[in-house]
Amino acid sequence: MKKHLFFTACLSLLLFLQVQGQQSLKTQLENLFPGSKIEKLSNKDHFTESYHIVLQQALDHKDPKAGTFEHHIYFSHFDTKAPMLLVTEGYSARNRTYELSKYLKTNQVIVEYRFYGKSRPNPIPWKYLTNDQAVEDYHSITQKLKTIYQNKWISTGISKGGETVMIYKSKYPKDIDVAVPYVAPLINGLEDERTTQLINSVGTEACRKSIREFQRAVLKNRDEVLKEMTTFVKEKKMTYTEVSIEEALEYATLEFPFSFWQWGGKCEEVPANTASPKELFAYLNKVVGVWFYSDGGYETYLPSFYQHVRELGYYGFDLEPVQDLLKIVKSSTNKRFAPKNVDLSYNPKYIKKVRRFIEKKGNQILYIYGEFDPWGACAPEPRKQLDALKMVLKGGHHGTRIRHFSPEDQKLIFDTLNRWLKE
Repeated sequence: MKKHLFFTACLSLLLFLQVQGQQSLKTQLENLFPGSKIEKLSNKDHFTESYHIVLQQALDHKDPKAGTFEHHIYFSHFDTKAPMLLVTEGYSARNRTYELSKYLKTNQVIVEYRFYGKSRPNPIPWKYLTNDQAVEDYHSITQKLKTIYQNKWISTGISKGGETVMIYKSKYPKDIDVAVPYVAPLINGLEDERTTQLINSVGTEACRKSIREFQRAVLKNRDEVLKEMTTFVKEKKMTYTEVSIEEALEYATLEFPFSFWQWGGKCEEVPANTASPKELFAYLNKVVGVWFYSDGGYETYLPSFYQHVRELGYYGFDLEPVQDLLKIVKSSTNKRFAPKNVDLSYNPKYIKKVRRFIEKKGNQILYIYGEFDPWGACAPEPRKQLDALKMVLKGGHHGTRIRHFSPEDQKLIFDTLNRWLKE
């Protein structure tokens, strides 16, 4: 009797796969994701079919009664026999081709992070914005698509998206064969001191001194710089009601060293402390971007700061260089930018658990970092016995990608990836 049931089940599966193989790709996607909206897109690069899919994603994967939200993904097909690249965006998503897709000629699915970009309910149900719920989003999508794409699966993401790669790997290690997080931190606490330590040690002392002098020059010329800033934001139709424009100037000044090193600032470009207010504001805006503190920026990044304060951790500002010049900002924390009237209690155990798995059991993970990126100070340190590869680009920043490495290093990277994909 048991043999008969087993035979029947196998036959049913074979028939299902046979029928599925005869259906168009769009029909297969409609069957995998019932109730979704599927829009055909023009193809990029090597892809032969591309779709924008809007899923009815569960708010709570443990409670179907909680309802759903519209979850946006971008799906690009090349060949069912080729590997699949799963891109876990840390924020909003758009349809583009990631460098690993181009290099390895993979299929690709880009998943917007829940409650960001177009996948953002209004109002946001904050209690469902957790990494574990996001991981269940990826797990659900992956398991369904694996009925079509049965070759190797690679996950990748940049910065917060790369952090999500590691979180997902720690929760469902068998879902993904190879993980490639780019410039991704695993942060210790709400104000990880390692970022400040890096900022105060990279580059030359002369460069670090010029950064401190620039910060002081901005605040010593506060009134004149504010006039320049006011003119600029009016032209760009920015508003500052949640964070006042003067408070925004102080936060931007405190943020300056982090952003300078994060995005590859050039020491020779830092204006002297005798520069005009116009020059001071222009360079501050170039490096930091004052839109971030506008109402538009504040609203856009609310979900991010909620996650940082609740589970991910963040970095703190170094007040010391300008302590005597601050009028509004008195705290080193970024908690100011988190949503109000919600539970913001921090769970320090969450990322520590992820780190333990990644550093002790994280095989077949390729890490990409830039030497001068403050987030790199929060990078995991995989154990030597693991089959993992950590690449740090000398002088690199947060925009570091595989293409920026030397030909010799790229050969090492792709030899390693190809070996993993063949195992």
